[in-house]
Amino acid sequence: MASSKSPAPARPAPRLYLATPALDDTTPFAALLPSLLAEFDIAALLLRLKDADERTLTSRIKALAGPVQAAGTALLVEHHHNLVARAGADGAHVAGLQEMEDAASLKPQRILGVGQLHTRHDAMLAGENGADYLLFGEPSSAGERPSPEAIFERLQWWAELFEPPCVGYAATLDEAALFAGSGADFIMVADFVWNDARGPEAALVAAQAAIAERFAQMLDAAQASHT
Repeated sequence: MASSKSPAPARPAPRLYLATPALDDTTPFAALLPSLLAEFDIAALLLRLKDADERTLTSRIKALAGPVQAAGTALLVEHHHNLVARAGADGAHVAGLQEMEDAASLKPQRILGVGQLHTRHDAMLAGENGADYLLFGEPSSAGERPSPEAIFERLQWWAELFEPPCVGYAATLDEAALFAGSGADFIMVADFVWNDARGPEAALVAAQAAIAERFAQMLDAAQASHT
């Protein structure tokens, strides 16, 4: 069973975890990212890549590692845990317990995050086996995901009971705000940021503001309940 949480001070507001689209060319992102990373409090960037040979994938990861890490942001690669060390990334994000086991050699030098944990039992096993964070709410390979309310409940359950950080995958701005009140440590934002007609900067401004507002409301409600 995953280790239970010890009593601790109130959590800080959740930080942003930004996921890229599935990229086949990282050069444009290498030019775009420094301004975004300088303007926003982005704890980590998840690099999602389209299929290619290992040499090409490694080059694409290396193209982003420098600018991302120079901004103090962790660069994680989705799935390709075998390329992390070679490409100079900070870690990998994997899907499910089997892929986590396959990527165990990353620990303890690099970050290993895990998603696609569909039951509480799987989540607890991931925590017990050393996941650096757990992601809840991301779409399955078929594009399916739980309701926002179910994701909120899972985040709240984990945040209240267990030590490893949890991340809420927000498919919309409303979900980013909702999950900020769950106790999640990070909010992953992805496609709705890149698809915003106003541009990613405006989308991230809105996301950061919504998260901060909802978190403040949660703190106010908690304080009121203890007076």
